[in-house]
Amino acid sequence: MEKEKLRRVRKQKGYTQQEIADIIATDVSNYSRKESGAVKITKIEWEKMSKFFDVPMEEIYEEEEVSVIIHNENTTVNDNGAFYNVNGTSNNYNIPNSVIDNLQKYIAMLEEEIKRLKAGKK
Repeated sequence: MEKEKLRRVRKQKGYTQQEIADIIATDVSNYSRKESGAVKITKIEWEKMSKFFDVPMEEIYEEEEVSVIIHNENTTVNDNGAFYNVNGTSNNYNIPNSVIDNLQKYIAMLEEEIKRLKAGKK
């Protein structure tokens, strides 16, 4: 969903997409996708833009409609895809269970590394 309020205020204030991209520390193509609604705008980014434009958040903020589509045709034999619930909507991301298992192992390893580093600092 396009961010018409944001676009209108940006143009009224006379700023380019590049100038706003610089304010939220991103590149202009990513900002353009944010303004067009293809990429989510974070709360911090909304706050930065509101402050920069010197307008209340309500004057530029519009709800996000997040849609994530992942299609993976490279699944291995006997490796089922996984279903996830995002924003109350069930989606089939078709992520092989082996990938999910590897990511979970990596997360566990990182958690152990964090514990080890914290213990070494004391």
